[in-house]
Order: sequence, then structure tokens, then C-alpha cells
Amino acid sequence: MADRKIGCLLSGGLDSSLIASLLVTEAKNSNLPYKIQSFAIGMGDSPDLRAARLVADHIGTDHHEVIFTEEDVSKVLDDVIYTLESPDITTIRASIPMYLLSRYISEQTETTVLFSGEGADEVAQGYIYFRDAPNAQAAHEDSLRLLREIYMFDGLRADRTTAGHSLELRVPFLDLQFTNYYLNIAPELKQPKDSIEKFLLRSAFDGTDVLPHNILWRPKEAFSDGVASQTKSLFVVLQEIVDKRMPEPFDQSAVSKKYPHCTPSSKEALYYREVFEKSYAKLSPNFLPYYWMPRWVEGVTDPSARFIKHYAGEEK
Repeated sequence: MADRKIGCLLSGGLDSSLIASLLVTEAKNSNLPYKIQSFAIGMGDSPDLRAARLVADHIGTDHHEVIFTEEDVSKVLDDVIYTLESPDITTIRASIPMYLLSRYISEQTETTVLFSGEGADEVAQGYIYFRDAPNAQAAHEDSLRLLREIYMFDGLRADRTTAGHSLELRVPFLDLQFTNYYLNIAPELKQPKDSIEKFLLRSAFDGTDVLPHNILWRPKEAFSDGVASQTKSLFVVLQEIVDKRMPEPFDQSAVSKKYPHCTPSSKEALYYREVFEKSYAKLSPNFLPYYWMPRWVEGVTDPSARFIKHYAGEEK
């Protein structure tokens, strides 16, 4: 890849930070003639931007920060849905910052090959809802399910938002040797411990100075939540945009008749479906088996991690 500059997406979470740190080390060992570039995105001084800044300073990347606004979200929303070829709610939410960041990288830098941390949550039980798994075997089986379906959700997001801007993405956590090894570890060892997701993965690097301690043990923050402030998440911004575009009341009965498969249950979901249908009506009704949602949580109807009781987040 000598003729294609290498960079990494850096949210400041465990997964992307580990990949970035190890990539910088390998680049130095290989005498790469330039510094690895890292890229972070957020709305103002978001939790992800602050954390990514700490990581970049620690590992020594050529760091780029992209600030996006509610107006930017409004402008690209329909394009993101078209690029994804999916109306899935959480996938669209998380794709917006990744789409904007990919566009910046493509237009403003010479980086063409990107490394990212996708797959770690599926393999290593990183989603907050894994704390509520009834037992270790059930958690292990859900990891397998998430991996089987990743091409419809996080894998789709990562692939389409980067490839849509002519970038090549590498996802080391989905390496077959790594996934085969990790999935064959005893299920009991892979579960969250002391209310910390991916405890086993974090512990493997504890005390190594690969990452700052507070980043290595940073609480799980969903990408679409971490890029915004704690007071106003990205999904709130999106819902406000949708309300302006669809001011009429949401009629669940009418929506259920129009879309009996994967029926939208909110105005936001309905808007995504309507935009999707404009270009991909022929894909219905087999485009998705269901919308992505957390497991083992009662009374939660929105896929955002902020509605799960264990969510901690970070102060603005």
C-alpha cells in the first residue's frame, strides 16, 4: 500500500483507539515515510472529539477534527439513506457522521485506505445490553447472531459510507483468525465484568501504555450518541428535522397498513422508509428481517443506547 496513504477513523472509543495505536506502532516498525493520519468527527466539543484528541496526542498521529452542524445533517440525510440502501434506524443515525467524515477525507486529504474498529462490539460483546444477557451461553449465541447479520447493519454502514467516497476500509476486529480465536474462548470469560463491556479485551492491554488508562476503560458510547452532546443527541436532531419535513401527525394504523413488514413505529422511522422506497421499492419487503434493536431490555422502543438503564455517557 506504498502508493496509498493510510489513516484511521478515531472515535476515542476502545475499538478504534486500539486499532489506531497498533497501526501507528506497525507504521513505525515498517519505516512508513509519513505519519498515520487519524480522523474524528463531532458536533462542537462532543465526547468523541475530546476522547479522540487524547488518543491522537498519546500515539502521535497527524490528527484531523471535523465539526458538523445540524444543517449538515439535514443536507446529507436523504443521500445517506440512498447510499446505504437501507431504512434501518440506528444504521442511518450512525452513518451520518461517518458519511460526512468520509467525504472530508476523500476531498481534503490524500488518505485512501482507512482502518476502523467495526466488529469489536459483535465479537467481544461490547453493546451495553450484554449486561442483561440471561447467561453466558445466550450472550455467546447473540454474538454469533450479530456477526451473521453484520452485513445488514454496522458492516453495511462502514462499507457504504466509505466506499461511497472511494475509500478502502480495513476492519481488523473482523479478521477471521481473530474472530475464530475470540469466539472459542469460554463464554463466561467474554461477558461484561464489573459492569464493564469488553472487559477481557480491555484487560489484555491494561498496564501496557498502548492507550491512556481512561480511554482503555472508557464507558461504551454509541457512535451516533458520542458525536453529539449529552444534552442533545444526534437522534434528537434527526427527529426535529423529520418533524419539519413531515409536520402531519403520525398515524400508526395507516402506517401499519401501508408497510406491514418492518412497520415504522415513529415519524423518524417512517421518513427513512419513505425516502428508501423512492429508490428501492423493488427491494421491499425483503430488504431487512427486522430493525436493529438491543436485546434483553424491557420497555425500550428506540435503538439508541441512551434509553438503556445502564447508559452512563459522559458530561458535555
